[in-house]
Amino acid sequence: MSGDALRAGTAHRPWPVPTRPWALAMQWHGLLFMHWPVQPAALGPLIPPPLEIDAFDGAAWIGVVPFHMTGVHPHYIPAPPWISTFPELNVRTYVTLEGKPGVWFFSLDAANPLAVRGARVAFHLPYYDARMVFARDNGRVRYTSRRTHRGAPPAEFTAQYRPTGPVVQAPDGSIDRWLTERYCLYTANRRGAVWRGEIHHARWPLQPAEAEIERNTMTDPLRLALPARPPLLHFAERQDVVAWTLTVVNAPRGT
Repeated sequence: MSGDALRAGTAHRPWPVPTRPWALAMQWHGLLFMHWPVQPAALGPLIPPPLEIDAFDGAAWIGVVPFHMTGVHPHYIPAPPWISTFPELNVRTYVTLEGKPGVWFFSLDAANPLAVRGARVAFHLPYYDARMVFARDNGRVRYTSRRTHRGAPPAEFTAQYRPTGPVVQAPDGSIDRWLTERYCLYTANRRGAVWRGEIHHARWPLQPAEAEIERNTMTDPLRLALPARPPLLHFAERQDVVAWTLTVVNAPRGT
């Protein structure tokens, strides 16, 4: 099993981990959380019921999150080299249902066609093919992404970023903890069925960060203009994660 994620313990979670075996393990490296506050009304039409926008002090938040994935593998199966390592770039917001706050993904761009298709089928997530570069240079990450998925709206991202301070544990009740400590995701299909996917990891080893964003059109397909203010930034060097198969939380009649 992926002991690095579960050996960290579960006392920090807001609810227990599922009793059934996890389905997928992975490691996330060189991750940058970039978050902007937006009006909840701007995101509400983009979120299917019965999910509700999760807000902090009245503001919804949208995140753009670049990182590098390694060690992706199903339970009991070693990580296959041709699918287990690739860059990924997420556009996300935060929603809640039945007292379980989680992540809603608007898009997930990845540089591995097999992973893209597998995640679309198994997790009903909006993954897209992209041409991507994740490179380290003297402690700085250089990251580029250009969506290449056939029929998908274009989206690009180019930035350099790095940590600027020591690892800290975000205090309870802080915006830093609220944005990052999420232990499930939600997804839906066009017929209105909604699923929850449970995940688990240790508390985030967050560091302050700086970023030079050269190009970011990742929210253009949403027709959502990001605020002109600089984003709130957090860096994490590594996070070990396990995920479970989806469970239905809302199934309209006939689906």
